[in-house]
Amino acid sequence: MALLYAALLTVWFIMCIGVQSQYKSKNKCIYQGDEDTYTFYQQGDVVLGGLFPLHFSPISSISSFMCEICCSFTPRALRWMQTMIFAVREINQRQDLLPNLSLGYHIKDSGDDIPVSVKRSLLLVNGQPEKGSGQSCEDTQKEPSPVIVGEASSGISMAVLRSLGSFKIPLVSYFASCSCLSNKREFPAFMRTMPSDLFQIKALVKLVHYFQWTWVGVIGVDTDYARFAIQLFLKESENVNICPAYVHLYPVALTQDEAEELVKILKSSSATVIISFTVDSYLHAILKECRRQNVTHLQWIASEAWATSKALWDDFGDLLMGTLGFAIRRADIPQLGSYLRRVSDSVAQTSHFLSEFWEETFCCRLNGSLNTHVHGEEPQNWPPCNGSESLDDVYTPYSDVSQLRVSYNVYKAVYLIAHALHDMSTCESGKGPFQNGTCGRLYPILPWQVCVTFYFTFSPSNIFDENSDPIASYDLMNWQRGSDGSLQLVRVGFYDASLEDDKDLVINEPVIMWHRGEKVCAPDSLCSQSCLPGSRKARQKGKPVCCFDCIPCAEGEINSIDCLTCSRETWPNQAQDQCIPKTLEFLSFQEPLGIILWAFSAFGACAALAVIGVFIIYRKTPVIRGNNVELSFLLLLFLCACFLIGLTFIGMPTDWLCRIRYPAFGISFTLCISCILAKTVVVLMAFRATLPGSNVMKWFGPAKLRSSVILCTFVQALICIIWLITKPPVASYNTKFLSATIIVECAVGSETGFWCVLGYIGFLALLCFLLAFLARKLPDNFNEAKFITFSMLIFFAVWITFIPVYVSSRGKYMVAVHVFAILASAFGLLLCIFAPKCYIVLLKPEKNDKKHMMKK
Repeated sequence: MALLYAALLTVWFIMCIGVQSQYKSKNKCIYQGDEDTYTFYQQGDVVLGGLFPLHFSPISSISSFMCEICCSFTPRALRWMQTMIFAVREINQRQDLLPNLSLGYHIKDSGDDIPVSVKRSLLLVNGQPEKGSGQSCEDTQKEPSPVIVGEASSGISMAVLRSLGSFKIPLVSYFASCSCLSNKREFPAFMRTMPSDLFQIKALVKLVHYFQWTWVGVIGVDTDYARFAIQLFLKESENVNICPAYVHLYPVALTQDEAEELVKILKSSSATVIISFTVDSYLHAILKECRRQNVTHLQWIASEAWATSKALWDDFGDLLMGTLGFAIRRADIPQLGSYLRRVSDSVAQTSHFLSEFWEETFCCRLNGSLNTHVHGEEPQNWPPCNGSESLDDVYTPYSDVSQLRVSYNVYKAVYLIAHALHDMSTCESGKGPFQNGTCGRLYPILPWQVCVTFYFTFSPSNIFDENSDPIASYDLMNWQRGSDGSLQLVRVGFYDASLEDDKDLVINEPVIMWHRGEKVCAPDSLCSQSCLPGSRKARQKGKPVCCFDCIPCAEGEINSIDCLTCSRETWPNQAQDQCIPKTLEFLSFQEPLGIILWAFSAFGACAALAVIGVFIIYRKTPVIRGNNVELSFLLLLFLCACFLIGLTFIGMPTDWLCRIRYPAFGISFTLCISCILAKTVVVLMAFRATLPGSNVMKWFGPAKLRSSVILCTFVQALICIIWLITKPPVASYNTKFLSATIIVECAVGSETGFWCVLGYIGFLALLCFLLAFLARKLPDNFNEAKFITFSMLIFFAVWITFIPVYVSSRGKYMVAVHVFAILASAFGLLLCIFAPKCYIVLLKPEKNDKKHMMKK
């Protein structure tokens, strides 16, 4: 539609030029079209054009092409107009800026409408003769404007640029923020003092992400501004997992049915935060319908287009309480407030715009008033103004200079143009954008010269980026109710795009008043509540990522975006929200089980040493001498070693301790069984040697017996050496069996080596058992074969039971089983073989004589 209007008006412009040329030949100018005399105009060497939406019509149609004054008057836009005039007059009074050049202005009402705006922009750049004067064009025509300050709307600015862009006539906007206008290929003659929406969107996304609102509604009026802004918001929000609950564009002329449908969407959604890309005038119908349907729970987020507008507060303050929005930075313009009051008082009856403002503000009629386009009571019923009216007695946005934001953008736009013209007038020949002798030439000023100077002077810099857009700096505003019920715009933070990414947004959260009217925590706006510790998100089928179900995490996982598996060395804490180091488990000396085992080990070793003491003291008695004293002493020493070997299984395993533990166990028990085997053979052979002609005993002397013990032990030592060389035992950190615990254990390395050691001990024990069994019927008083047989039965019972229990146990209990088997078998050997002898020696000394020993 904008392109159609632009095309129609371009044709109209060309036709006007042709008609004007036809009448110019007759030395007369005749204005073609409706009269357009309601302007602010001042002659100057360079006349700056201005377009401002002083009037607003909610209905845009082709009939407005001929409309002069629309329905609603906007006092804030009148302040923008006066700010431009103030800036021009201020520049004209300066001696350091354009000292030899006077600026003028030609300001028109755009009607906030594309056809009207395009038409009046063409009038500005072409100059406008006074209608019906009949005089020469040179005498009656206003100066053409080589540059225009305007427009407020992005869509209207695009339409104007498509009409004027071919002529390289610059348009400097003070409020058009659409990111689409940054395209210099499509809009090469566009500059603005308003930041691009790209910055605003980044700020809004950061704001929503800061309060952890992941489920928000997005609405906007169906204009270029809202369409591009919503598109950017949806793209940026994806990066931080923010989901739109709904996206709705509504028409400019919103009907009752359309408003009702939209509010039903807001009401039915679970999103409590709504972002609105619109201007205040387009929200009236929506807010009115929200009140009718009692939709009062929404937290509104305002785009910069209405973040500081007070027009909605009187009617909808209860609905908009707590609204947050980014507004362009507030600034002060010295003496502007007094200027506005002085001008409105003195010019009210000579300027149509000011007289209309005066009448609407005080509801009275000035002499000769033409004001017929106001809301409410008909103007003809108003009483005449009596001259006692004063702006000091009423509040009006026109004279409110406490929130100069857009006005300051207008002020900066005028100064931007002035500095560009100044650079043109003071540039050096051969430097800058002009290389063909045009440097310093200002009469006449061509629009393309101003356009080129803009980009050469201001872009890029620390103020403008590479697209000639100003670097954004926003205030975060919060709508709060004052003590008198008025709207208080409270600054609760800021966004500065020039700062680092993690420092660009600052929010003073305790100062914020939320929509409930309380300074409490921010409201929630979630599709699904956050998962509790120990559960993970499972996306709901067919819904955005912000909608999910919570599923418990598996064992060993913590709560995250997805359940995060802890490393092998860590385990979830009780809350399952972080991984903590696992507990190390091993059989320690400090725990009760370890204390019991090492106590029994020490007791067994002491008992063996005590028996050795008894044997030393009574070494010459028949009981001691009759059972091979040397082998008995060796056996007792090796049993003492077996008891002490159990201590190597207690404590924190290390590689070296593991390599000592198993060979020492195997060799010590081999020594014990070898000694018992030698004693059994000696007993058996002693009675076999009594047969006539037998000389068997010469093979079983003390040296031979020691050699047999060494030989049997050598085989075990060889097995251990091969084991240690090929695949030795090492300390192992086992995480397989106990989830929250790391079992520190000795891995045997070679299973074959481990079972060969046990197997060899078992082989010697079996051989010993068989020989002792054969000697069981020898004389009782001299025969200890039956005690050896019983000790071997206990030995086999212990180790046969040990194997299944050992294999089925894990961690420190497996080690405890091993130590228990060592101690049980050692105690069995000690008690079965040596307890009877100690009993006779110590308690039955009468039996400890040769006569009693030889009785049988």
